[in-house]
Amino acid sequence: MKLTGTRLRVLLAGVALAASSVTAIAADIAVVGGRADEEFWNRVKKGIDDARLMVEANGGTVNYLQLQSYDNLGPDAAQLIRTAISQGADGIVVPNWVPEAEDDAIKSAIDQGVAVILMNAGNKEKADELGALNYVGSDEYVAGHAGGQYFAEHGAKNIICVNTVPGAANQEARCKGAIDGITEGGGAGTQLPLPASSFGDQTAIAEAIKATLLQDGSIDGVINVSATDADAGASGIMQAGKQGTVMHGTFDLNGAGLKRIQDGTQAFAIDQQPYLQSLLAVQLLASHIDFGTKLPTSPVLTGPGIVDASNIESTLEGVEKGAR
Repeated sequence: MKLTGTRLRVLLAGVALAASSVTAIAADIAVVGGRADEEFWNRVKKGIDDARLMVEANGGTVNYLQLQSYDNLGPDAAQLIRTAISQGADGIVVPNWVPEAEDDAIKSAIDQGVAVILMNAGNKEKADELGALNYVGSDEYVAGHAGGQYFAEHGAKNIICVNTVPGAANQEARCKGAIDGITEGGGAGTQLPLPASSFGDQTAIAEAIKATLLQDGSIDGVINVSATDADAGASGIMQAGKQGTVMHGTFDLNGAGLKRIQDGTQAFAIDQQPYLQSLLAVQLLASHIDFGTKLPTSPVLTGPGIVDASNIESTLEGVEKGAR
């Protein structure tokens, strides 16, 4: 069919209108998270950056709002949520670290029509309670329980879970899971809570672990709540003269910890795959905003997976590519 000038103008106008409509609903997403210069959150940032390619291809944007410290974790996270709202975000991806401090801000976002996905800290029940679309991450209690079981199955009888962010829901769940896991396996476990100011302070963490091990000779296992903390944990175990007699595990991965697993000085790490958390959360949220899609699977779990001597080499291949 030959298009007349009038018909052509009508067709082009329709195309332009359709294009403007797509632009109007393109997702502008804010992601709340930790400092990108830390190894764990650097993996999260890579997931965000890779997801950004898809979002930008559809006309949207992704903005990473990062905490500057963890001294005031819950209120600071809540403020970043409010910042995202004020900046006109269509969607927010956010860890629910401290529910009593963050829930009101998350509810406020949802009440104003902002789509929310909980990532990294939280669970399906909390997402449903708040009205969030989904939770993407690890079930921290399940992850901790797997770690506790690993200790029990490999002979540990009395472990400590070193918590450098006491009060944070995800870290509390990790320690509770680890303690329950080893208890069910016939052992015992306790939490060693440290001041929030010790987060990232390698010396303070190492000294606390060293002192605890020297004070109680029955402790034969230490689990840290983060890979960076585990670097300090390894130092504390060594300073106490307990290397080889105290089994060491951690949540999350970093290069130093993987090397310790490789050389046999650290038993295991529990991987929650942070790259996948942000990659999937941002893509799912953008797709929902742009196209109305919604994944029926809830929660979307990215862990836990135990990394030990049995699979360390394959894990290192992912590390080389910056995703683990």
